[in-house]
Amino acid sequence: MTSSKTPPTTITALSAMMFLQFFIWGAWYVPVTGWLNKAGFGDLTALVFTVCPIAAIVSPLFLGMVADRFFASQRVLGVMHLLGAAFMLAIPLVMPHVSPDTPRNILHPLILLLLGHALCYMPTLGLSSTVALQHITNPEKVFPIIRVLGTIGWIVAAYVISALPGGDSSIYQFWVVAAASAALGLYSFFLPHTTPPLAGKKVTVGQVLGLDALSLLKDRSYLVFVLCSLLICIPLAGYYAQARNYVDATAFANATQTMSWGQVSEIFFMLIIPLLFVRLGVKKMLLVGMLAWVARYGLFAGAAADQVKWMVLIGVALHGVCYDFFFVTGQIYVDKASPAAIRGQAQGFYVLITQGLGMIIGAQLFGKLTAIYDQTAAGGAKDWYHIWLWPALFAAVIVVIFFLFFKEKKEAK
Repeated sequence: MTSSKTPPTTITALSAMMFLQFFIWGAWYVPVTGWLNKAGFGDLTALVFTVCPIAAIVSPLFLGMVADRFFASQRVLGVMHLLGAAFMLAIPLVMPHVSPDTPRNILHPLILLLLGHALCYMPTLGLSSTVALQHITNPEKVFPIIRVLGTIGWIVAAYVISALPGGDSSIYQFWVVAAASAALGLYSFFLPHTTPPLAGKKVTVGQVLGLDALSLLKDRSYLVFVLCSLLICIPLAGYYAQARNYVDATAFANATQTMSWGQVSEIFFMLIIPLLFVRLGVKKMLLVGMLAWVARYGLFAGAAADQVKWMVLIGVALHGVCYDFFFVTGQIYVDKASPAAIRGQAQGFYVLITQGLGMIIGAQLFGKLTAIYDQTAAGGAKDWYHIWLWPALFAAVIVVIFFLFFKEKKEAK
């Protein structure tokens, strides 16, 4: 960019891209549990919420070794979304013909199709940011405005899916995702030309996976931060997999719409993070984020016996604190704690540990926890009290470990 100000038309075009980018994810990632339960595939929930973490691990390889070196980013974005649309479109066409006796494992047709979609979608999270950042000036001011449209897209998706016949238990949600993916795929070819950021540069697999950033783990506080980031993703995975089901069991009129209040709060807290970061510093911001997980699951557990709606709603609305205060602050901390030469690798390694490895472990462990307490409460219902009590205690232990062993450097604050 040569001008000192990003043209409004560019901001509008990139904002529309970001809106559709997260509309696609929001249109199935929360509502899908409603359809799984109705269609009799509830026992596949843990595997369904494993596909995106698997794709998050593979994505850096694709981006670093191929997309970021050889092809214009907006074109790769378009192709990936069109392929993702094809996988999502196949679900409502294939699943009605799948036998109920098909083994419920990772080779189940539903899991393979969702994995195919995720492998196409997850690289586009980085690609969409690349496209946006290459065409704006003052990214610290302009990019948050564009990124907020993504959160709004997620919220709108919740209302669109809820308006379908049958709501979030309808198989039509996959048609909506496929249509949005195809729309963004075609739209991407009309975005500003974006040269591949690593064109002409040699990149190793180790660099792509951020392995050079392992040297940062020699610092005890950084090691504590990485381990706590990994561990806190275990309850995070449980929230994505079961919170919508819990909201539904608490007799809210529309579970998916209720869950969208978490994204509403995310917008608010995203905007105030810069102000609070200056006042509180890294350690206090991260502690607040982790304590919010303890509070959220404590509220969920406390509300279970009598279905106390206000406690559940507050737990959902804490998403802005839970996610933004820990993960956004975490990205800022990684940026400040890393030498410039490996800063990009450090961010990639952080995503690999959290959105990849942490979420995979979390999805599987939370699946086993839910199975233990399935139909063990009165009337054969899920024992939601214990399902949420254990992650609350788990998060509390992480808070204690982080408080005791993480030491904030003055320059990080």
